[in-house]
Amino acid sequence: MTLTARDIEAEAARFAIRVENEGRTPALEAEIEQWIGDDSRRRGAFLRAEAAWALVGQAGEAEEAAPQEASSGRVSRRGLLAGGGGLLAASVALGLFALSPGERYETRIGEISRVPLADGSVASINSDTELAVRLEKSARVVELARGEAWLQVAKDARRPFTVEAGRVRVRAVGTAFSVRRRNDGADVLVTDGVVESWVEGAEGHRVRIAAGERAFVADNAAISKESHAAPEIDRALAWRSGRIDLAGESLAAAVAEINRYNARKIVVADPELAREPLHGMFRTDDPEGFAATVEAITGAEITQRGPERIVIASKRNF
Repeated sequence: MTLTARDIEAEAARFAIRVENEGRTPALEAEIEQWIGDDSRRRGAFLRAEAAWALVGQAGEAEEAAPQEASSGRVSRRGLLAGGGGLLAASVALGLFALSPGERYETRIGEISRVPLADGSVASINSDTELAVRLEKSARVVELARGEAWLQVAKDARRPFTVEAGRVRVRAVGTAFSVRRRNDGADVLVTDGVVESWVEGAEGHRVRIAAGERAFVADNAAISKESHAAPEIDRALAWRSGRIDLAGESLAAAVAEINRYNARKIVVADPELAREPLHGMFRTDDPEGFAATVEAITGAEITQRGPERIVIASKRNF
Protein backbone atom coordinates (compact mmCIF):
# COMPACT_ATOMS: atom_id res chain seq x y z
CA MET A 1 0.00 0.00 0.00
CA THR A 2 1.33 3.43 -0.94
CA LEU A 3 1.50 5.79 2.02
CA THR A 4 0.31 9.35 1.65
CA ALA A 5 2.34 12.28 2.96
CA ARG A 6 -0.10 12.54 5.88
CA ASP A 7 0.41 8.85 6.73
CA ILE A 8 4.19 9.31 6.74
CA GLU A 9 3.98 12.39 8.97
CA ALA A 10 1.72 10.54 11.42
CA GLU A 11 4.10 7.56 11.62
CA ALA A 12 7.03 9.93 12.14
CA ALA A 13 5.13 11.58 15.00
CA ARG A 14 4.53 8.20 16.65
CA PHE A 15 8.26 7.47 16.52
CA ALA A 16 8.94 10.87 18.14
CA ILE A 17 6.60 9.88 20.98
CA ARG A 18 8.42 6.58 21.44
CA VAL A 19 11.80 8.34 21.55
CA GLU A 20 10.44 10.55 24.35
CA ASN A 21 8.97 7.60 26.28
CA GLU A 22 11.65 4.96 25.71
CA GLY A 23 14.77 7.00 25.05
CA ARG A 24 17.09 6.48 22.10
CA THR A 25 17.73 2.80 22.66
CA PRO A 26 19.74 0.89 20.04
CA ALA A 27 16.68 -1.23 19.25
CA LEU A 28 14.47 1.82 18.65
CA GLU A 29 17.17 3.56 16.61
CA ALA A 30 17.43 0.48 14.41
CA GLU A 31 13.64 0.34 14.00
CA ILE A 32 13.53 4.00 12.99
CA GLU A 33 16.35 3.57 10.48
CA GLN A 34 14.64 0.51 9.00
CA TRP A 35 11.40 2.50 8.63
CA ILE A 36 13.23 5.39 6.96
CA GLY A 37 15.25 3.20 4.59
CA ASP A 38 16.28 5.19 1.51
CA ASP A 39 13.14 7.35 1.56
CA SER A 40 14.18 11.01 1.96
CA ARG A 41 10.54 11.92 2.66
CA ARG A 42 10.48 9.71 5.75
CA ARG A 43 13.80 11.04 7.03
CA GLY A 44 12.60 14.61 6.56
CA ALA A 45 9.28 13.80 8.25
CA PHE A 46 11.03 12.28 11.27
CA LEU A 47 13.38 15.26 11.67
CA ARG A 48 10.41 17.63 11.48
CA ALA A 49 8.49 15.54 14.02
CA GLU A 50 11.40 15.75 16.45
CA ALA A 51 11.61 19.52 15.91
CA ALA A 52 7.86 19.90 16.46
CA TRP A 53 8.06 17.76 19.59
CA ALA A 54 10.90 19.95 20.90
CA LEU A 55 8.72 23.03 20.42
CA VAL A 56 5.85 21.34 22.24
CA GLY A 57 8.24 20.64 25.10
CA GLN A 58 9.33 24.28 25.23
CA ALA A 59 5.71 25.37 25.37
CA GLY A 60 5.00 22.88 28.15
CA GLU A 61 7.98 24.07 30.19
CA ALA A 62 6.78 27.64 29.84
CA GLU A 63 3.33 26.59 31.04
CA GLU A 64 4.72 24.82 34.10
CA ALA A 65 6.83 27.88 34.93
CA ALA A 66 3.76 30.14 34.62
CA PRO A 67 0.68 28.15 35.74
CA GLN A 68 -1.53 31.24 35.58
CA GLU A 69 -1.43 30.93 31.79
CA ALA A 70 -2.88 27.43 31.83
CA SER A 71 -6.17 28.67 30.42
CA SER A 72 -4.44 30.05 27.29
CA GLY A 73 -4.77 26.72 25.46
CA ARG A 74 -1.15 25.60 25.72
CA VAL A 75 -0.62 21.87 26.08
CA SER A 76 2.36 20.36 27.82
CA ARG A 77 4.26 17.24 26.79
CA ARG A 78 2.99 15.52 29.89
CA GLY A 79 -0.59 16.31 28.93
CA LEU A 80 -0.09 15.07 25.42
CA LEU A 81 1.43 11.83 26.60
CA ALA A 82 -1.36 11.36 29.12
CA GLY A 83 -3.89 11.99 26.37
CA GLY A 84 -2.43 9.28 24.16
CA GLY A 85 -0.20 9.07 21.12
CA GLY A 86 -2.97 9.81 18.64
CA LEU A 87 -3.43 13.35 19.98
CA LEU A 88 0.26 14.11 19.73
CA ALA A 89 0.46 12.64 16.25
CA ALA A 90 -2.34 14.94 15.14
CA SER A 91 -0.80 17.94 16.91
CA VAL A 92 2.61 17.34 15.40
CA ALA A 93 1.20 16.72 11.93
CA LEU A 94 -0.71 20.00 12.08
CA GLY A 95 2.39 21.83 13.22
CA LEU A 96 4.60 20.48 10.48
CA PHE A 97 3.12 22.83 7.91
CA ALA A 98 4.58 25.86 9.65
CA LEU A 99 7.84 24.13 10.53
CA SER A 100 8.75 22.73 7.14
CA PRO A 101 10.48 25.22 4.80
CA GLY A 102 9.76 22.97 1.81
CA GLU A 103 10.82 19.82 0.06
CA ARG A 104 13.16 19.27 -2.89
CA TYR A 105 12.83 16.37 -5.30
CA GLU A 106 15.27 15.25 -7.97
CA THR A 107 15.08 12.34 -10.41
CA ARG A 108 18.01 10.75 -12.20
CA ILE A 109 18.09 10.03 -15.93
CA GLY A 110 15.54 7.27 -16.53
CA GLU A 111 13.84 7.66 -13.16
CA ILE A 112 10.16 8.59 -12.97
CA SER A 113 8.69 9.33 -9.55
CA ARG A 114 5.19 9.88 -8.18
CA VAL A 115 5.19 12.00 -5.03
CA PRO A 116 2.24 12.87 -2.77
CA LEU A 117 2.50 16.44 -1.45
CA ALA A 118 1.47 17.48 2.05
CA ASP A 119 -1.50 19.54 0.78
CA GLY A 120 -3.09 16.52 -0.89
CA SER A 121 -1.73 17.28 -4.35
CA VAL A 122 0.27 14.72 -6.34
CA ALA A 123 3.36 15.31 -8.50
CA SER A 124 4.47 12.88 -11.20
CA ILE A 125 8.11 13.79 -11.87
CA ASN A 126 9.72 12.90 -15.17
CA SER A 127 13.30 11.82 -15.94
CA ASP A 128 16.18 14.16 -15.05
CA THR A 129 13.99 16.67 -13.23
CA GLU A 130 14.62 18.91 -10.24
CA LEU A 131 11.92 20.78 -8.38
CA ALA A 132 11.28 22.34 -5.00
CA VAL A 133 7.92 22.59 -3.24
CA ARG A 134 6.96 25.38 -0.83
CA LEU A 135 3.63 25.09 0.98
CA GLU A 136 2.90 28.37 2.72
CA LYS A 137 -0.12 29.80 4.53
CA SER A 138 -1.29 31.86 1.57
CA ALA A 139 0.35 30.16 -1.41
CA ARG A 140 1.68 26.88 -2.80
CA VAL A 141 4.71 27.15 -5.07
CA VAL A 142 6.64 24.60 -7.14
CA GLU A 143 9.99 25.79 -8.50
CA LEU A 144 10.87 23.70 -11.58
CA ALA A 145 14.62 24.05 -12.01
CA ARG A 146 14.74 21.59 -14.92
CA GLY A 147 12.77 18.77 -16.48
CA GLU A 148 9.05 18.07 -16.42
CA ALA A 149 6.29 17.37 -13.91
CA TRP A 150 2.58 16.61 -14.06
CA LEU A 151 0.68 18.01 -11.10
CA GLN A 152 -2.74 17.00 -9.84
CA VAL A 153 -3.60 19.94 -7.60
CA ALA A 154 -5.79 19.66 -4.51
CA LYS A 155 -8.41 22.40 -4.40
CA ASP A 156 -7.71 25.22 -1.96
CA ALA A 157 -9.06 28.59 -3.09
CA ARG A 158 -7.22 30.37 -0.28
CA ARG A 159 -3.84 29.09 -1.47
CA PRO A 160 -3.34 29.26 -5.25
CA PHE A 161 -0.88 26.75 -6.68
CA THR A 162 1.85 28.23 -8.88
CA VAL A 163 4.63 26.56 -10.88
CA GLU A 164 7.70 28.69 -11.53
CA ALA A 165 9.75 27.48 -14.52
CA GLY A 166 12.44 30.06 -15.09
CA ARG A 167 10.53 33.25 -15.95
CA VAL A 168 7.33 31.36 -16.80
CA ARG A 169 4.51 31.19 -14.25
CA VAL A 170 1.57 28.76 -14.32
CA ARG A 171 -1.21 29.15 -11.72
CA ALA A 172 -4.17 26.96 -10.77
CA VAL A 173 -6.42 26.35 -7.78
CA GLY A 174 -7.61 22.78 -8.33
CA THR A 175 -6.74 21.18 -11.65
CA ALA A 176 -4.22 18.89 -13.36
CA PHE A 177 -1.51 19.99 -15.75
CA SER A 178 2.07 19.39 -16.80
CA VAL A 179 4.94 21.82 -17.19
CA ARG A 180 8.13 21.04 -19.10
CA ARG A 181 10.94 23.52 -18.81
CA ARG A 182 12.79 24.45 -22.00
CA ASN A 183 15.87 26.60 -22.57
CA ASP A 184 13.71 29.46 -23.83
CA GLY A 185 10.44 28.96 -21.97
CA ALA A 186 8.07 26.19 -20.91
CA ASP A 187 5.48 23.80 -22.40
CA VAL A 188 2.18 23.75 -20.50
CA LEU A 189 -0.35 20.94 -21.05
CA VAL A 190 -3.68 20.91 -19.18
CA THR A 191 -5.53 17.64 -18.55
CA ASP A 192 -8.25 18.93 -16.20
CA GLY A 193 -9.63 22.36 -15.34
CA VAL A 194 -8.04 25.66 -16.34
CA VAL A 195 -4.70 27.31 -15.61
CA GLU A 196 -3.40 30.81 -16.18
CA SER A 197 0.12 31.41 -17.47
CA TRP A 198 2.35 34.44 -17.92
CA VAL A 199 5.97 35.54 -17.84
CA GLU A 200 7.60 37.34 -14.94
CA GLY A 201 7.85 41.00 -15.87
CA ALA A 202 4.98 40.74 -18.35
CA GLU A 203 2.13 40.04 -15.93
CA GLY A 204 -0.34 41.99 -18.07
CA HIS A 205 0.01 39.50 -20.92
CA ARG A 206 -1.62 36.31 -19.66
CA VAL A 207 -3.21 33.29 -21.29
CA ARG A 208 -5.84 30.88 -19.98
CA ILE A 209 -5.19 27.26 -20.92
CA ALA A 210 -8.07 24.82 -20.53
CA ALA A 211 -8.28 21.03 -20.42
CA GLY A 212 -7.27 19.59 -23.78
CA GLU A 213 -5.06 22.56 -24.63
CA ARG A 214 -1.32 23.02 -24.61
CA ALA A 215 0.79 26.14 -24.94
CA PHE A 216 4.40 27.12 -25.27
CA VAL A 217 5.10 30.16 -23.13
CA ALA A 218 8.40 31.74 -24.16
CA ASP A 219 10.66 33.70 -21.85
CA ASN A 220 10.14 36.74 -24.12
CA ALA A 221 6.36 36.54 -23.32
CA ALA A 222 5.39 35.15 -26.75
CA ILE A 223 2.65 32.54 -26.32
CA SER A 224 1.42 29.93 -28.80
CA LYS A 225 -1.59 27.78 -27.90
CA GLU A 226 -3.31 24.83 -29.58
CA SER A 227 -6.07 22.35 -28.80
CA HIS A 228 -5.70 18.58 -28.73
CA ALA A 229 -8.09 15.64 -28.61
CA ALA A 230 -8.02 13.46 -25.50
CA PRO A 231 -5.96 10.66 -27.15
CA GLU A 232 -3.26 13.17 -28.07
CA ILE A 233 -3.13 14.43 -24.48
CA ASP A 234 -2.78 10.85 -23.23
CA ARG A 235 0.04 10.21 -25.70
CA ALA A 236 1.90 13.32 -24.55
CA LEU A 237 1.74 12.09 -20.95
CA ALA A 238 2.51 8.42 -21.62
CA TRP A 239 5.84 8.96 -19.82
CA ARG A 240 3.95 8.70 -16.51
CA SER A 241 3.69 4.96 -17.15
CA GLY A 242 7.21 4.64 -18.58
CA ARG A 243 6.22 4.77 -22.26
CA ILE A 244 6.47 7.02 -25.27
CA ASP A 245 3.51 6.85 -27.66
CA LEU A 246 4.30 7.75 -31.28
CA ALA A 247 1.75 8.60 -33.96
CA GLY A 248 3.74 9.67 -36.98
CA GLU A 249 6.54 11.60 -35.27
CA SER A 250 9.86 11.51 -37.07
CA LEU A 251 12.58 9.09 -36.05
CA ALA A 252 14.69 12.08 -35.02
CA ALA A 253 11.95 13.33 -32.66
CA ALA A 254 11.39 9.85 -31.25
CA VAL A 255 15.11 9.38 -30.60
CA ALA A 256 15.28 12.74 -28.82
CA GLU A 257 12.53 11.53 -26.46
CA ILE A 258 14.10 8.11 -25.85
CA ASN A 259 17.44 9.78 -25.10
CA ARG A 260 15.82 11.79 -22.27
CA TYR A 261 15.51 8.56 -20.29
CA ASN A 262 18.78 6.77 -20.96
CA ALA A 263 22.47 7.35 -20.39
CA ARG A 264 23.10 5.23 -23.49
CA LYS A 265 22.22 7.54 -26.37
CA ILE A 266 20.88 6.68 -29.81
CA VAL A 267 22.35 8.50 -32.81
CA VAL A 268 20.68 8.59 -36.24
CA ALA A 269 23.49 8.85 -38.78
CA ASP A 270 21.35 9.36 -41.91
CA PRO A 271 19.33 12.66 -42.21
CA GLU A 272 16.87 11.05 -44.63
CA LEU A 273 16.25 8.16 -42.26
CA ALA A 274 15.81 10.64 -39.41
CA ARG A 275 12.72 12.00 -41.18
CA GLU A 276 10.99 8.60 -41.31
CA PRO A 277 7.65 8.63 -39.42
CA LEU A 278 7.13 6.12 -36.60
CA HIS A 279 4.00 4.69 -34.96
CA GLY A 280 3.68 2.62 -31.81
CA MET A 281 4.33 2.56 -28.09
CA PHE A 282 7.83 2.01 -26.72
CA ARG A 283 9.35 1.64 -23.27
CA THR A 284 11.37 4.66 -22.19
CA ASP A 285 14.03 2.44 -20.54
CA ASP A 286 14.74 0.15 -23.50
CA PRO A 287 16.83 1.92 -26.15
CA GLU A 288 18.05 -1.43 -27.51
CA GLY A 289 14.48 -2.64 -28.05
CA PHE A 290 13.54 0.65 -29.71
CA ALA A 291 16.53 0.43 -32.06
CA ALA A 292 15.70 -3.19 -32.93
CA THR A 293 12.13 -2.19 -33.82
CA VAL A 294 13.40 0.64 -36.04
CA GLU A 295 15.70 -1.85 -37.73
CA ALA A 296 12.79 -4.19 -38.44
CA ILE A 297 10.48 -1.43 -39.68
CA THR A 298 12.86 0.60 -41.83
CA GLY A 299 15.54 -1.90 -42.82
CA ALA A 300 18.17 0.27 -41.14
CA GLU A 301 21.32 -1.19 -39.66
CA ILE A 302 22.15 -0.93 -35.98
CA THR A 303 25.69 -0.61 -34.68
CA GLN A 304 26.56 -0.81 -30.99
CA ARG A 305 29.31 1.69 -30.20
CA GLY A 306 30.37 0.62 -26.75
CA PRO A 307 28.24 1.17 -23.66
CA GLU A 308 27.40 4.78 -24.51
CA ARG A 309 26.00 4.83 -28.08
CA ILE A 310 23.72 3.00 -30.47
CA VAL A 311 24.00 4.17 -34.08
CA ILE A 312 21.10 3.80 -36.53
CA ALA A 313 21.98 4.25 -40.21
CA SER A 314 20.75 3.21 -43.63
CA LYS A 315 22.50 0.09 -44.88
CA ARG A 316 23.93 1.97 -47.85
CA ASN A 317 26.04 4.00 -45.43
CA PHE A 318 28.00 0.92 -44.36
